[in-house]
Amino acid sequence: MTGRDGGAPLEPIGNTPVVILVRPQLAENIGTTARAMANGGLFHMRIVAPRDGWPQERAWRAASGADRILDAATVHETVDDAVADLHHVFATCPRPRHIVKQVMTARGGAAELRAATNRGLRVGLMFGPERAGLDNEDMARADGLIRYPLNPAFMSLNLAQAVMIMAYEWWLAADQTPPRELMTNETHVATKGELENFMGHLVRELDECGFLHNEQKRPGMVRNLRHFFTRGEVTEQELRTMHGVVRELANKRRAKV
Repeated sequence: MTGRDGGAPLEPIGNTPVVILVRPQLAENIGTTARAMANGGLFHMRIVAPRDGWPQERAWRAASGADRILDAATVHETVDDAVADLHHVFATCPRPRHIVKQVMTARGGAAELRAATNRGLRVGLMFGPERAGLDNEDMARADGLIRYPLNPAFMSLNLAQAVMIMAYEWWLAADQTPPRELMTNETHVATKGELENFMGHLVRELDECGFLHNEQKRPGMVRNLRHFFTRGEVTEQELRTMHGVVRELANKRRAKV
């Protein structure tokens, strides 16, 4: 299905959690929630007793192209109806009180969701209304609670932000992106041979200009230069640039002789 703006289609990827918005108050918040869901690969939205009814055009305007999620969203009168076909439901809760339930971080909750969906179970994530959050009756329908470990002095999130945290953790739980990567574009990380070729060029010119004239200090100075170029992942393009720098400096020096 293509979004109303004619953009690329957004389709569910495998068995993904259902996002259940309980008594949401603003259409714009529902729209920005759909946008956050799409960022993290969550595509199923259920809306329980929206304050201003449904559908509302303002939600689509705020969704930034995540129209497929809003188009397919279903409306339910009660939480019980919204979760009836699910096997596990987790509820987000900033301050659980007088409740005996398992409480997880967003990361822990995402891992539990992944484990359940990998077993073929249908799961849901429940979010409360913007002003007050879920009440005790809502949370009684949940198997566990998710509480974000944020600054305890200020834990205020809007609805889309709360959903974005879980969408990100859901995506991250299965993502294979390395935590650190050097972007080399058109070049490549220099091999030891390419680096040694440059070092030979550099040391020859430094010997010729007299920079390494102190025989006692020479080995240490060369090692320091080598350490400088091996401290990070120098690229082949960078070495070519440095060759040019050394060559040009040498040519200018020779021209003055």
